[in-house]
Amino acid sequence: MGIKSVTAANDVGTAQRDVAPGRDGAASAASGVIGIVVIGRNEGERLTRCLESLRGQDGVVVYVDSASTDGSADRAREMGVEVVVLDGSSRLSAARGRNEGFARLAQGAPTEFVQFVDGDCEIAPGWLERGAAALREDATLGVVCGRLREKWRERSVYARLCDMEWDGPVGEIRECGGVAMYRAAAFAGARGFNAAIRWGEEGELCGRLRKAGSRIVRIDAPMGVHDAGINSLGGWWRRAVHAGHAYALSAALPEDVRSEQKRRRVWSNVLWAAVMPMVGVAGLIGAAWWRWLGALPVLLMIVYAMQVFRVCLRTAREGRSAGDAWVYSVFCLLAKWPQVVGQIKYWRGR
Repeated sequence: MGIKSVTAANDVGTAQRDVAPGRDGAASAASGVIGIVVIGRNEGERLTRCLESLRGQDGVVVYVDSASTDGSADRAREMGVEVVVLDGSSRLSAARGRNEGFARLAQGAPTEFVQFVDGDCEIAPGWLERGAAALREDATLGVVCGRLREKWRERSVYARLCDMEWDGPVGEIRECGGVAMYRAAAFAGARGFNAAIRWGEEGELCGRLRKAGSRIVRIDAPMGVHDAGINSLGGWWRRAVHAGHAYALSAALPEDVRSEQKRRRVWSNVLWAAVMPMVGVAGLIGAAWWRWLGALPVLLMIVYAMQVFRVCLRTAREGRSAGDAWVYSVFCLLAKWPQVVGQIKYWRGR
């Protein structure tokens, strides 16, 4: 059971007419409903925990399933959740799932705010009220998120890295992750996520929202926990490849939308994971004719070690423990290789 898939732009355009009838973008007097869109694919027990965390919370829940083969859609129906099953008429993606979930919400009661949740996350008690209160108190806010932490932080170094990534600074930020609460009128006015983007869709939408005058803020409140399920080098590598793809995408966006930080990361990855290794290989080859070139690989290894030490000191100054600082700094450097792979995939795909 599901709905016929249509383009993301048409879905969100319909929602815009339902949610934002006024020229000033204000919600109607009848609005006030918090809509919750959960997306997932083969999440198994993680989806059960996610939906359980939403029981009793003040929100209308829609689960959007991306061709799961583990019975996720049936599991959600058994828990009393409305389900949208995406068909294969176009690429399956988180962006498309969120857009179609938002469109389904718009068919019901007017929605003031929409909370997007990934199926591997659990929402903290009271978060929906805190997020909605923040949006109501400040009309300039288009998106609000809170503190998200990794559920099983101590299970592996990869989970530990994810936990550090989720634990971002409080205050105004340039973009949020996939789990966040949006003002429905702002989301619809921006025509939602770009469904053609496979990774990095949140940053692209946040750029358009900022351009339209909306602010994005992380408040000091527990939002939930995330279960990345990454317990191997291969899983970490794939995630880093996706991150590199998102960085390259962001760098290619117009100047008033893109993230300058991600743009710098693109060229940093190229330097550390492509240019410098090629210089080292050239030194080894050239040493057959000019012996002094053989010192180049040694010098490069020293530079790499200095970079790890520099990042470690900076991370420790930000308040991380010594252990976290060392783990982060080492993997920050190692991640540049899979991220370059992701960047190359993006450039080739263009």
